[in-house]
Amino acid sequence: MRASLNQQDIALACQLLAAAGAEQEELAERVKTEGPDVLWDDPRLLKALLSWRGIAQPSAPLFFYVALRRQLLELGVDDRDVTDYCAALVLAFGRGDRAYRTGAHDENRYHYLVDLVEEADRAEGERQFRVRLHLGNFSLWLTGIFPDYIAARRVRKGGPPLPYYEGLGRTGFQLASDHRLAESYGLADVLRTAAERFFELRVALNRLSDHVMFPGAGSVDRLLRQVADGLRARERGAGDRGWELGA
Repeated sequence: MRASLNQQDIALACQLLAAAGAEQEELAERVKTEGPDVLWDDPRLLKALLSWRGIAQPSAPLFFYVALRRQLLELGVDDRDVTDYCAALVLAFGRGDRAYRTGAHDENRYHYLVDLVEEADRAEGERQFRVRLHLGNFSLWLTGIFPDYIAARRVRKGGPPLPYYEGLGRTGFQLASDHRLAESYGLADVLRTAAERFFELRVALNRLSDHVMFPGAGSVDRLLRQVADGLRARERGAGDRGWELGA
């Protein structure tokens, strides 16, 4: 995801940060010597992106990476590769029915996690790795972007609660990280961290969903989730300060 951010993204970030009070020449020099991560990590950039009303709109990779980087930092996850992975997941799964397939060209569609668990037990080799990986990805997608749907389904149809999805998601990422192909694809460390910090990844995505994607869908369940997550984050020593820019 970060590799796809181009000169237009850099120029817009510099423009926004300059408007927020940054010294443009100093900023340009830092980008030249330290790379564009100094822009993406600047705590002022997300607020500037959210309030920007100019003609040149931020690209989707820029917005999602910066938003998730800021929220994961607030939650104590200082890992650019993991942020990159989460942002790529949001963009990929938001297209068509990709969220229901283990790969872009997979003919099978999975709507339930239990089906992925059963498939992972049957599969072997690369197929097993991809199904395990999708179990983690799909769990994170559902719990991160659609927590209100999970809550509503539990009330109306007796569906499983959020911890059920979290548990399967952690298991999927952990099993995928242990597979021999994870190392070959350079994903072992990212997937291991995703398993260990699934809660923080889920909360970062929840904030993106609650305040940017579905800002008007407030409910008692959402409020209770946000309060419970804040308490749990503090217990985990995440240094949580909440979503400060979404109002």
